[in-house]
Amino acid sequence: MTTARLPLFPLNAVLFPGLVLPLNVFEERYRAMMRELLKTDEDEPRRFAVVAIRDGRETAPTAVGMPDATATPDAADRGPADGFGPDPVQTFHRVGCVADAAKIRERADGSYEVLATGTTRVRLLSVDASGPYLTAEFEELDEDPGDEAGALAEGVLRAFRSYQKRLAGASERSLTTGADLPDDPSVVSYLVAAAAVLDIPTKQRLLQAPDTATRLREELTLLRSETAVIRHLPSLPAVDLTRAPTHPN
Repeated sequence: MTTARLPLFPLNAVLFPGLVLPLNVFEERYRAMMRELLKTDEDEPRRFAVVAIRDGRETAPTAVGMPDATATPDAADRGPADGFGPDPVQTFHRVGCVADAAKIRERADGSYEVLATGTTRVRLLSVDASGPYLTAEFEELDEDPGDEAGALAEGVLRAFRSYQKRLAGASERSLTTGADLPDDPSVVSYLVAAAAVLDIPTKQRLLQAPDTATRLREELTLLRSETAVIRHLPSLPAVDLTRAPTHPN
């Protein structure tokens, strides 16, 4: 079992391997994390782990830009686990994703613009709140293809194109073509999971699927169901739904 201790970045979002994650980092505990990551040589990966929040807040109540009517003079002394309860490990989903920060740019006001990419699924083992930011112990999770992953991926891609068409109200020729989509089943499963308009618990369930085939089977069911629902809706603000947000932290 391969384990590693990494900086921990909780989010109200699920990160998948291969997907890009833009971050707007303004809270002090995450600024401290970025300052530490910038000490890593540029030729080395600047890695941290992203886990989805089961219950809690991405930002502490007294974070910059988050006014708190009950703020006290010693608010600046609050620790890195604020907002995540007495036992942070219980606040987070146990399967997350390692992120590699390709870009960390400090702004004039001390906040950071970060662009990271998901790399590897990991299982959360423990959380340490003793430093300026959360760190955690993780074990790497292998991606087992499972049975019939290739055939399932082809079906998921067809269902995804139909879903895209219904969601965007676009003509078939304006959609992404097969040549632009991956053919690796695991990559397909992650791409579809990230691109579909699904709630966090559903995306989390897809992330922690035991193998690629299981994830693809569930995606096929979800896509067919969502496409059927969209077909009967009079209108849908698809542009707003499909726009990827920058997560404020």
